Amino acid sequence: MEVKVVSNDKELNDAFWVRKEVFVKEQNVPEEEEIDQYEDSASHFVLYSNGEPAGAGRFRIVDGLGKVERICVLDSQRGTGAGKAIMEKIEQHAQTQGVSALKLNAQTHAIPFYSRLGYEVISEEFLDAGIPHKTMKKEIKGL
Repeated sequence: MEVKVVSNDKELNDAFWVRKEVFVKEQNVPEEEEIDQYEDSASHFVLYSNGEPAGAGRFRIVDGLGKVERICVLDSQRGTGAGKAIMEKIEQHAQTQGVSALKLNAQTHAIPFYSRLGYEVISEEFLDAGIPHKTMKKEIKGL
């Protein structure tokens, strides 16, 4: 298992492919909501398992905070540590960007996963693409 910071078109297309498999096909998020206006300004991440794309994520800086977005893992790779590997790579990248905290909007079923990684819920529940979410935050000073 290897997580890469996307550096070429093939890796970016692999990340988009995983996102479409998980969010569009599996969770029925409209494709026009999944691929948005922030793609060009974000840092993208893709996880490979046995050379095949299996996970993805995105990172942006918004209002001085690192914003973790679009974390997804193919169904066949869940429970293997893939999600944790993506998050660790994003957190390492965030430290190089000079941010002291990260936030993300977690689907409510994924809150226990993010909690185990040190994120805390900081909002009430809200809907995004028709899916219940809560905002979570983690301080990364001293990592």
